[in-house]
Amino acid sequence: MNLDNNLNTDWKKILNSELNSENFSEIEKFLEQEEKIWKKIFPPKEKIFNAFNLTKFEDVKVVILWQDPYHWEWQAHWLCFSVQNWTKNPPSLKNIFKELNSDLWIIVSEKDDLNSWDLTKLANQWVFLLNAIMTVEEWQPASHSKIWYKKWIKKTSWWENFTDSVIEKIASERSWVVFLLWWNFAKWKKKFIEKYLEKNNHYVLESAHPSPFSVKNFSWCRHFSKVNEILKKKWECEIDWDFNN
Repeated sequence: MNLDNNLNTDWKKILNSELNSENFSEIEKFLEQEEKIWKKIFPPKEKIFNAFNLTKFEDVKVVILWQDPYHWEWQAHWLCFSVQNWTKNPPSLKNIFKELNSDLWIIVSEKDDLNSWDLTKLANQWVFLLNAIMTVEEWQPASHSKIWYKKWIKKTSWWENFTDSVIEKIASERSWVVFLLWWNFAKWKKKFIEKYLEKNNHYVLESAHPSPFSVKNFSWCRHFSKVNEILKKKWECEIDWDFNN
């Protein structure tokens, strides 16, 4: 299948060993088999690596981690939490924008026709929006989190093996990166960052999941303003979080 043909040369060089591993080969074989039996997989293979292609490795200053893409055809996107324009807005993303309002006084309209729910703008501003599981079967949430080597005692999915390596690459080879870890799934990835925290001056901001079930513990985390404070301190820049322009 050669999925890495859709990955830019910047990331391809950085992830060379991962892309040539048995683990990645198994991902390609699995997706190819799913394709042969006419299963619909999101995102389409040519868009699987768009988070990487939109945010170059050397530009990564902020990492937001999510579990897997949305499993509805018109929602599924290649950036974590992001949905395509002209589609139903998921509750978690609505709550992220509510926090954006309370933190930075930015009001994002909930009208689909304003095209404000696609997070590509962040990816173009040094924010790496990574899904730990990078594909999903239609109508089957988290379905590709269950693909793994049966011989392994610890059943870590093939996709997670790959993206765990990506997280550690960023932590070990970049400096002054802000990692936003929302809910336990993301917090479990902290182990790939911790040993590089002091050496590379990283920041980890943790909070609850922005879903309706835990939003009360996500609200007022003020992560958006905190990210900008850190970026201004080191890079003399900040993220434009306003999706209305």
